[in-house]
Amino acid sequence: MKNFIVIFREPDGRKQQHSEEETRIHQLHWKEWFGKWSAEGKLAGGSGLSLEGAVISPSKQISSGTHQNGTEIVGGFLLLKAEDLNQAVRIALSCPIYQFGGYAEVREMQG
Repeated sequence: MKNFIVIFREPDGRKQQHSEEETRIHQLHWKEWFGKWSAEGKLAGGSGLSLEGAVISPSKQISSGTHQNGTEIVGGFLLLKAEDLNQAVRIALSCPIYQFGGYAEVREMQG
């Protein structure tokens, strides 16, 4: 098994609101998705990320907040165990991140 990280990028939730029902259903999809892949031993960790942070520039200037590309933020990450990149991508393709306009980047971890 190889180790992969999935980086979730999504629209900043403070700028795009969803109804309580939409949010409830989306969270249920995440719970089901985590349950399926946990039961198969493919999840090794991960977390959503808070909206608070600091960005340190190459010149070591510090600014409050998170890095944004337009209204897009990194919303979380996941650690996967998979046979190869293709299997890791197939797992990520089944993820609920796409329901609210998010997307995923899958990369093999070194070492």
